[in-house]
Amino acid sequence: MDCARKRLRLPIIPCLAILAMFASAAARAQEEFYRGKQIRVIVGTGAGQDYDIWARLIGRHWSRHIPGNPVFVTENMPGGGHLVATNYLYNTAARDGTVLGMVSRNVTDAAVLKFPSVRFDPAQFNWIGSPEINHRVLFASAASGITSARELFSRELVVGAPGMGQAVTTAPILLRNAAGMKIKIVLGYAAPEAIVLAMQRGEVGGLVDSIGAADGARRKWIESGQMRVLFSFEPTPIAWLGVPTVFDFLETDEQRRVFTFFSANQEFGRPVMAPPGLPADRVQLLRRSFDATLADPAFLREARGLGFEVTPRTGEALRALVDEAVATPADILDKVARAATLE
Repeated sequence: MDCARKRLRLPIIPCLAILAMFASAAARAQEEFYRGKQIRVIVGTGAGQDYDIWARLIGRHWSRHIPGNPVFVTENMPGGGHLVATNYLYNTAARDGTVLGMVSRNVTDAAVLKFPSVRFDPAQFNWIGSPEINHRVLFASAASGITSARELFSRELVVGAPGMGQAVTTAPILLRNAAGMKIKIVLGYAAPEAIVLAMQRGEVGGLVDSIGAADGARRKWIESGQMRVLFSFEPTPIAWLGVPTVFDFLETDEQRRVFTFFSANQEFGRPVMAPPGLPADRVQLLRRSFDATLADPAFLREARGLGFEVTPRTGEALRALVDEAVATPADILDKVARAATLE
């Protein structure tokens, strides 16, 4: 009996040694692949906007966590509500792990709603992770005279917006078409920052945008009295903000279903993805190195200094969100599509 046990145990050590050898060889292969290379990060906005700042911040630290220490280079590719960048990543970018993207949290919705400019399948991307989950709110300038959300059912608020396909445009359209609020939408602003300037000039009185962290730069808009937040777009109130959610003003099940679908994309945060077709081991390397970067003390210190709140999402979690969005029943998608039409 003892001999039998010994015979069963003998192969364990060689097997562990073989597994360690393969793991070491795989790590060396990844190191050799990335050594001396650049990783291009395609960002769907212009320089200086939130996605761009996040991408550059992450890139400054991510290299340390990838074997071979490749250099990260951020490239801005604005246009079409991030669809120009997303289409490029899907159809043109190299499929070897040397090109990544950080694009809008709304691109999956654009795909499932069949926006005409979409040339990608979100389920085919390799989702790497996200550094934050942000909160979307409706800002109103002090000059607008609107002091509460309830007033929007009787008084008009002029809201600035960029082009179609972005949440900062879709949100006010839904408020008007699905929730019945008196919202007038002025399109054509290059970016949310341009809308803020327009609010200061009195051209428009409102803006839908993310609020950021409790100590972030946009908090100062409120503290200065320049703007107030009327409500958030999530079903659950933001504890530190102290304002209602849009769900407090919805009366029908159809309204709630439309806004539930719309608010779900906030869970994507600032998604980072790789094009389709990457080797599985390289996808895992990018995912785990991304996770390690977001836990890096040096990264966290710099993020806090920028007023960012780091609330990471893994690539696997993003993929689950994509699968859920793709599986949305057709009747809900039809209701959202009709409500999001600007006429």
